[in-house]
Amino acid sequence: MSSLALLRAMRPQQWSKNVFVLAALAFAWGDRTLGPPVGAAEAWRVLSAFAAFCCAASAIYLVNDVLDAEQDRQHPEKRSRPIASGELSIPVALGTAVVLAIAALLLARRADAGAGEVALVVGGYTLMNLAYSLKLKHVALLDVFCIALGFLLRVVAGGLASGAPVSHWLLLCTLFLALFLALNKRRAELALLGDGGANHRASLGAYTLGFLDQMVTVVAAATLVCYALYTVDPQTSAKFGGHARMLWTVPCVVFGLARYMLLVQGGRAGGNPTRMFLGADPLFLANTLLWAALVAWAIKG
Repeated sequence: MSSLALLRAMRPQQWSKNVFVLAALAFAWGDRTLGPPVGAAEAWRVLSAFAAFCCAASAIYLVNDVLDAEQDRQHPEKRSRPIASGELSIPVALGTAVVLAIAALLLARRADAGAGEVALVVGGYTLMNLAYSLKLKHVALLDVFCIALGFLLRVVAGGLASGAPVSHWLLLCTLFLALFLALNKRRAELALLGDGGANHRASLGAYTLGFLDQMVTVVAAATLVCYALYTVDPQTSAKFGGHARMLWTVPCVVFGLARYMLLVQGGRAGGNPTRMFLGADPLFLANTLLWAALVAWAIKG
């Protein structure tokens, strides 16, 4: 067993999903209705919450890979994972998972601004994902909604840690975007594995490409509508200096959703959002960076 194999099994590249923990703080940063700007104490609590989710996610990945080792050996891509390939032993994986879970709770407690709310959210996230690994990922629709709930819990934890309000718009946009990503992931898996998909994951046996394409279209539309309504909401304008600059970010969202769907349905994305956001598709990455720059411009005005 090598430390590199353990690190690979922890999937640090997936920690990028935890940027959702920073969402409430990022939008509170330029909110003119909140009074004094967010300080260093709040920022450190949010970073602790971010680290807690990183530890919790890695713990879950290790447990999940132990449970799925046999199925992963039959998968054309997952067979190279450290546990499935035999590079990492099961006792080491499970022992590390326990250490990471404890570290996650300790970091979450450090992130608390109140009476343990962040620790409860992180604990709930960990338990939900254990249930997901053991059973729920094999139940069609419940699998993708569990993934979406995980993103919502990240946003809520970030709000609790920073003391910043979490708007209904932020929750709705997060829900629909997470469903969009999860459904595309299932579509990519089904397209790759075909009729043998049910042998790898039982929920794939209940899905069809037609159904998944319809659902992706529905949640993509819901994501876009919610985001567009958020940008023109009078409360949004009031938060960011009385202007409607956030409206200029809508074309980036339209392009990003369409580009992602094009790549997944063309078999070029693999349904892996992390790869996309880390530069697998330069055009998608450039669009994401442009969106972030426009949001920063709109917030700080």
